[in-house]
Amino acid sequence: MFYTYIIFSKSKNRYYTGYTSSTPQDRLNRHNNGMTPSTKSGIPWELVFFKSFDSKSDAIKFENFIKRQKSQIFIKKLIASNKNEFPE
Repeated sequence: MFYTYIIFSKSKNRYYTGYTSSTPQDRLNRHNNGMTPSTKSGIPWELVFFKSFDSKSDAIKFENFIKRQKSQIFIKKLIASNKNEFPE
């Protein structure tokens, strides 16, 4: 299983989009432990969206699609429309 995820930093008012083969929560923990140089300054990050895929290529394609939008409005709409991705 592969995931495309979006995390949010309140201190930076910034979204970060990525993909992972681990769980989104594990990946979030790595971001918040400073293991990713590009997100170190935004700690703490909050997981706000994820979507699962069967293939790595599909997860990367969706990540790139989100990044090409270059829009916080698009990301906010995506997050709002997919709250059901999170387990209860």
